[in-house]
Amino acid sequence: MESLILEGRFDALDFFLYLYFGTTQAWVIATLLIWTVGLWKMFEKSGLKGWWALIPCAREYQLSRCAGREPEGRTLSLVTFFSRIVSSFGLVPAVIMTQGGINSDTALNIAQILTLTLALIEIVYSIRVYAGLCLVYGRSKKWLWMWIPSPLDAAAALIWGFGDSFQPEWKVEDIRSELKRLADHGSARVMDEGLTVNLKERSATEFFQKKILLRDIHMSIPQGHMVLLLGGSGAGKTTYLNAINGYEKAKAEVTLNGKNVYTQYKKMLYEVGFVPQAEMMRGKDTVISTLLDAAKLRLPRDVSAKARRERVNEVMDIFGLKPVQNNLVEKLSGGQKKRLSISMEFISNPSLFILDEPDSGLDGVMARELFVQLRKIADTGKIVIVITHTPDRVIDLFDDVIVLAKDSARTGRLAYYGSIEDARTFFGRDSMEQIVKSVNRKEEGGDGLADQFVAKYAEVQHG
Repeated sequence: MESLILEGRFDALDFFLYLYFGTTQAWVIATLLIWTVGLWKMFEKSGLKGWWALIPCAREYQLSRCAGREPEGRTLSLVTFFSRIVSSFGLVPAVIMTQGGINSDTALNIAQILTLTLALIEIVYSIRVYAGLCLVYGRSKKWLWMWIPSPLDAAAALIWGFGDSFQPEWKVEDIRSELKRLADHGSARVMDEGLTVNLKERSATEFFQKKILLRDIHMSIPQGHMVLLLGGSGAGKTTYLNAINGYEKAKAEVTLNGKNVYTQYKKMLYEVGFVPQAEMMRGKDTVISTLLDAAKLRLPRDVSAKARRERVNEVMDIFGLKPVQNNLVEKLSGGQKKRLSISMEFISNPSLFILDEPDSGLDGVMARELFVQLRKIADTGKIVIVITHTPDRVIDLFDDVIVLAKDSARTGRLAYYGSIEDARTFFGRDSMEQIVKSVNRKEEGGDGLADQFVAKYAEVQHG
């Protein structure tokens, strides 16, 4: 195309063919026409309109939907679009400079580097989409060697599109329609004592498009319960915790002991304690000064200095920090730092206590001691919700489990909430780790059963 532009022989038809097919060579156009016909049939097999195969860039996105790789498809579509634009227009500045008698080598080199970069990104995301297709069609990833290079991709599309033995395991809209049908058929009854969550939706904007992070999560947790929060990476565990503690508000109603966390947020700040995974403490401060500072922040302003110190002493006794109260934070052991981090949030004596991986970096013995202490806190009538990646070593200390899972639209959904023993029966798995594996996507090493369990739980709840 470069020589055509520079020689002035690149007409409107050539430009259209290049923008649509990426080339003006007749044999490549013929190959891409075959690829388009194959995609048409594949789209129809997946429950989509076949004519999407005719629309450049959009067809890549629709193919990603067939593969269950919609986020990758959005990126692939954008990269494909800009790749065509850069390839088509990137040489124009060079042509202008050449006509003006200026050397255009630098401009051409920049255009070529940009084109190559976009092409590499396009290849990476294409591999991800085609790998998803292999999973959906139940085929070996050896097919990637046929899907990636041209003109073999045309043959692959033709075989998969017209071959009777090549059938997708699910259609794009089937499971989504079922999940939508089961969505929001009811809500949890608001309790006067305990935590009630009725979350309809938590969304964010990504690539100028609304993305649903969480949807249709309803539950009531009684006082005195210690609850495990499970879910694979990206299932929305931290997003869910941020929604119920009011830090990131969702389209939801969250009540704690009959009070609305959102509408009475300032009052409820003292009722909710949240311990993030990252420890936020100054290493040069002592334990007691760290807790006294926390007391100033976490306790109401009308609490006296004497009452604050008494509360700090009480918390140090609970978490065994009295012997090291004058030690610098940086000199504490890993377990002591964890207990101090938890103590800082427990200063306000919250009714709801949320902890994100409090056992991170601790060995089995230290983690066990920490969870025993959390169990004691729950036994005083508090609600304790915990995320941990090693749940089975302390599962006997929990009352209930919440399982979040990503559905086919990559939205966090409620796959289960209830007792530990009932969870084993519901999922047909003996351990919590096996339960997580069952709802994780196949490409993440899981069984890919998230949609089935989300639908099953919704049926159980709404009968």
